Amino acid sequence: MKTPRIVRNKIALAGLIVILLYIVMSIVSLFWLPFDPVAMNSAEVLQGPSLASGHLFGTDEFGRDILSRIMKGTSVSFIISVSATALGAVIGIFMGVWAGYLGGKTDNAIMRFADILFAFPSLLLAIFIMAILGEHTYNVVLAIGIVYIPQFARISRGSIIALKGNEFIRAAKSNGAGRTYILRHHLLPNITAPLIVQISLSLSTAILLESALSFLGLGVQPPDPSWGNMLSSARKVMMFAPWTAIYPGLAIVLLVLGFNLLGDGLRDILDPRLRNVR
Repeated sequence: MKTPRIVRNKIALAGLIVILLYIVMSIVSLFWLPFDPVAMNSAEVLQGPSLASGHLFGTDEFGRDILSRIMKGTSVSFIISVSATALGAVIGIFMGVWAGYLGGKTDNAIMRFADILFAFPSLLLAIFIMAILGEHTYNVVLAIGIVYIPQFARISRGSIIALKGNEFIRAAKSNGAGRTYILRHHLLPNITAPLIVQISLSLSTAILLESALSFLGLGVQPPDPSWGNMLSSARKVMMFAPWTAIYPGLAIVLLVLGFNLLGDGLRDILDPRLRNVR
């Protein structure tokens, strides 16, 4: 039996393994945690990492177990990043596909709207949206999703424009196929490769954006754990309790690295011009 290409691609495989480990940790955190992630314990404030005490990653300034908070924060980060990416992808792809296929005034109107969103830096736009909507987890999803709309719109539009002039599209039109049929059965299946890669890369950026918003106090609110608000609270004590910042920071870095490796590997796998480069 032929080995799957994702297994043969070491970069994609490494990224997939990292992501799977985080997924397992997220699922485990739904049923079991070493300690209550929000319970304060004044007798165990700022304890260093220790196997004897059971606090493998130490405790924070309120005596809360850092490992338990990181595990719980994994679920939060996954839910927000996946939901936000899905929202941005669905809206952006819908806009880009119809803009590229219809062209003319429709294309111009849709893409000018996308350009307005794209003109703002991602974090600044997310902060602006959160300032309008208020501090809530659902609003974080909406803010990050809106940030992603122009990215998916541009990619899908460009792919549609490159394909719609091909012979098989003209043949489908000559056989009486309608717009919706052509989009569903001829165009959309042929633009999935770049969109899959973009989704993987967008998930990594969503992790960073969610962490940044929580760090600034606009995302997940304490005492609920989030990697971003853990780093924010660690600023006060990190000089003499560095583990409070090191472990949440590593959690962010490794997951972002995993998504980026997977996206880079998928690009090589799905693009026939790059399959044999590595």
